[in-house]
Amino acid sequence: MKLSPSARRAVGLAALSAILLAPQFSFAGGHIPGLAGKGPIGEALASDVRTADEKARDRNRQPRQTLDFFKLKTDMRVIEIMPGGGWYTKILVPVLRDQGEYIAVGGLGKAMGFGGILDQVTGLKGFEDLRIVDISGAMTKTERRGYLDVGPVDFGVQDVDLVLTFRNLHNFTSAGRYELAKGAYAALRDGGQYGVVDHTRRHMASMTDETWRRLDPVQVIKEATAAGFTLVDYSRLHYKPDDELRFEVGRKSVRGNSDRFTLVFEK
Repeated sequence: MKLSPSARRAVGLAALSAILLAPQFSFAGGHIPGLAGKGPIGEALASDVRTADEKARDRNRQPRQTLDFFKLKTDMRVIEIMPGGGWYTKILVPVLRDQGEYIAVGGLGKAMGFGGILDQVTGLKGFEDLRIVDISGAMTKTERRGYLDVGPVDFGVQDVDLVLTFRNLHNFTSAGRYELAKGAYAALRDGGQYGVVDHTRRHMASMTDETWRRLDPVQVIKEATAAGFTLVDYSRLHYKPDDELRFEVGRKSVRGNSDRFTLVFEK
């Protein structure tokens, strides 16, 4: 959906108001994608490259609907920030292989905790020539294990159509997330979009040992818009009304049922 500048501002303000006024983050509206036909995404989901454990998570992560919401097309140039072990990589690469381009951007040094894609994906048939941009040099550790800072960063590409990151921004400081958003903005063409999915923290709640792997979506909106983006859409696809937003996402009572915000920004 293409919005005028004034309409975009209205969407952004309405989204912020909804978050601030709700007892927990829960947009009442937004894009609710229908099921796409089998097509390239369906074929990628059914591929033998994906393990049984990976396929078992489709019910919760809803990759077909999520990528439909992000309007993924086979001829796009797409960056995935911090692909980790490559769960989404195994879906995106086959979809983009013939007409588009997939680029992984991450801190791939083992010390930075994101080296899994090198071990788990690049050795697979059809993934040998995966384009990987290593930004480990811009990343520094903090006192909290798994929580990193990022300085100014260059993704080394331009004119991409779509930048995506799935449940990874919570691993970075606010300043680091801002730098990643700036890197995404610089890499995108005009009109290109930045899609974010992450675990929800209650608005204005402090980061604790229980909530550090959650994010306040208002803060993410502030960081992305400060980097130059405009908020243009959101989805309640991953909204979980029974998640209290205050426990560690890895807890047995929360794992697989965490509330996740899903936002789209545009350059």
